[in-house]
Amino acid sequence: MAKRKTAYVCSDCGAEFPRWQGQCSECKSWNTISEFVVSPAKTVKAGFSGYAGQTNARIEPLNAIDLEALPRFSSGFKELDRVLGGGIVPGAAMLIGGSPGAGKSTLLLQVMCQLAKERSALYVTGEESLQQVAMRAQRLGLPTDKLMMLAETNVETICELALTQQPKIMVIDSIQVMNVANVQSAPGSVSQVRESAAYLTRFAKQHHIAMFIVGHVTKDGNLAGPKVLEHCIDCSMMLEGESDGRFRTLRSHKNRFGAVNELGVFGMTERGLKEVSNPSAIFLSRGENQAPGSSVMVVWEGTRPLLVEIQALVDYSQMANPRRIAVGLEQNRLAMLLAVLHRHGNVQMNDQDVFVNVVGGVKISETSADLALLLAMVSSFRNRALPKDLIVFGEVGLAGEIRPVPNGSERITEAAKHGFKRAIVPKSNAPKQPVAGLQVVPVSQLSEALDALS
Repeated sequence: MAKRKTAYVCSDCGAEFPRWQGQCSECKSWNTISEFVVSPAKTVKAGFSGYAGQTNARIEPLNAIDLEALPRFSSGFKELDRVLGGGIVPGAAMLIGGSPGAGKSTLLLQVMCQLAKERSALYVTGEESLQQVAMRAQRLGLPTDKLMMLAETNVETICELALTQQPKIMVIDSIQVMNVANVQSAPGSVSQVRESAAYLTRFAKQHHIAMFIVGHVTKDGNLAGPKVLEHCIDCSMMLEGESDGRFRTLRSHKNRFGAVNELGVFGMTERGLKEVSNPSAIFLSRGENQAPGSSVMVVWEGTRPLLVEIQALVDYSQMANPRRIAVGLEQNRLAMLLAVLHRHGNVQMNDQDVFVNVVGGVKISETSADLALLLAMVSSFRNRALPKDLIVFGEVGLAGEIRPVPNGSERITEAAKHGFKRAIVPKSNAPKQPVAGLQVVPVSQLSEALDALS
């Protein structure tokens, strides 16, 4: 019997080591190295090689490759097609993660039942029984006469049975319960997840099958499993939202067939997930009375502008070290903006607790929210509400200057469509032609923006 060969793999960065150690020397993370069983080398059949299983390998120019053979097709959800870059690509391996109860299985079951009307579709469940999936489909009122189901966790068996059905699209729910026979570790381990994902991705590309793979997340909200799981697939998406909330956001973090950071918005109903065609109207559902500490900004999500409300609460701190808590924004950037506000705006909050929140559960990573965040904090600090028809965006530099942001004209146009009458924007983003019904106030320094509020 051949001796089992093992390696040790970091679950954060995928680096391999000959023996176990407490800290990964590549990414400096602690206690992330796990044992990984190396699969024995297999002989490759003649004329069958390459990751995608291509035969008769030859060198050819890039412009000679036929793209019409693999056209995209719609998933039936415009928001999902937007996140995927325009539709589903045959042979693509797409990973969708999210917290328990976010709606991953519900969304994919809705997609598969609709696609099964026109093409062969196979749904593989490893966590739920077939009866449980059928009960969900019946509760959602979905057509169930065309979708093929399979309850199995062995990857080799799944691929063998799929060859007899020859589906055009598959769902694997979920990758954490799948296993490969020649790997000795338990399902969900680093080695099993790594080998199962590689096997399924290779199978999808060989037979031009579009494959959705469901993945769990850790306590920190990151995708569970090794980083190589995200490297081998073509598209990585996260379905976010509170389990007791009404709305869900689907965001792409990696996409080989489209733009990253695209955002799709869905509403959870009794009939499953429904598309939200106008997300800005959802995130701007404010009351009649405008409260201090609230401002509206325009962020750019993928290929479209999105109007979002940001709230700030500034209150006297009873502690020696005032708290700085940010939900939906980067906390380090909040501390930096407070320093800029003190230095260049003459507003001191050293003895104040500062809490900021982005309404609707949206996470903002771009810098165009800097100016809106500062004005919201000043509004709460001075206990003076900002005008309800005011829109704000702009990046704030360390010297107190207001820097321009990309797609400024599109942001202003979106604000005018939603009935805003006044806008404070960077001077370089000011439109050359007047915008009907919208007064644009261009600013170049933070002090100018603060003066515009008085």
